[in-house]
Amino acid sequence: MSERLRLMCVHAHPDDESSKGAATMAEYVDAGHEVLVVSCTGGERGDVLNPRLQHDAHIIRDMAEVRRDEMAAARSVLGVHHTWLGYVDSGLPEGDPPPPLPDGCFALAPLDAATEALVREVRRFRPHVMTTYDENGGYPHPDHIRCHDVSVAAFAAAADPEAYATAGAPWQPLKLYYNATFTRARIKAFHSALTALGEESPYAEWLENWNRPDREVTTRIECSAWFDRRDAALLAHATQVDPDGAWFRVPREVQQRVWPTEEFEAAASYVPVADGEDDLFAGLPADVAEADALATSGTLHLVHDSRKERAA
Repeated sequence: MSERLRLMCVHAHPDDESSKGAATMAEYVDAGHEVLVVSCTGGERGDVLNPRLQHDAHIIRDMAEVRRDEMAAARSVLGVHHTWLGYVDSGLPEGDPPPPLPDGCFALAPLDAATEALVREVRRFRPHVMTTYDENGGYPHPDHIRCHDVSVAAFAAAADPEAYATAGAPWQPLKLYYNATFTRARIKAFHSALTALGEESPYAEWLENWNRPDREVTTRIECSAWFDRRDAALLAHATQVDPDGAWFRVPREVQQRVWPTEEFEAAASYVPVADGEDDLFAGLPADVAEADALATSGTLHLVHDSRKERAA
């Protein structure tokens, strides 16, 4: 791996960073890189998914404060930097038809305003690589979809000196990735591993109802030695995770054996994306000063662009 490069991971809610690419982030931190997590919302409308905490008066009274405290704990576990973009959770509308989104939520925020907020963070932190969600949000939560829209727009605008002129000096992240953690192949591997151990698998129903098309995985990070940090960070979001649930059903040592990687999909890059990538910084100059010079050169041209429009 290169040394002391900068990675920005843009997520919709606190806890998303711990379930999508957390071991990769911890590995990069330990290698000396700087990693910044941007949480677009505070997760205020998240349900309490841990049955042990569903009647906790403090949580019921101030979910926003609880989610902030959980994020601080997870950030400490992973060793990353963290900032809030400052928007309010939209919640996940349920029903047929679904109810309208609440006024003032992130999913209804003007795209230009939210993009400017993220451009300001990009120009302040100056990441060489960004990660976010695909055009469908990874799954169709309105905040995940908005997170994609804002991240892609900021990736495109941050180097334009005429865009958001008061938001800092222009800076071009050199690569943009989508998280690809939840693949059918990974879930199938976990299901097979549990079945081989003679244990009941919670993933049979997932696979039976799987209706998402496979996406191209371009990059696999071998990070199994950091799965303990990933799990500890996820458990720090105590309201959002049932410690006895499906997340933790496969023993860690089994996960390390059958699926020791985290996956990403290269969406856009100003440097070549080689087949079988195993490093998000692959193709960048190893010297951080050279990488910085490339990001501010103003002469870059995309050499990889697999971004897609969201289906109507």
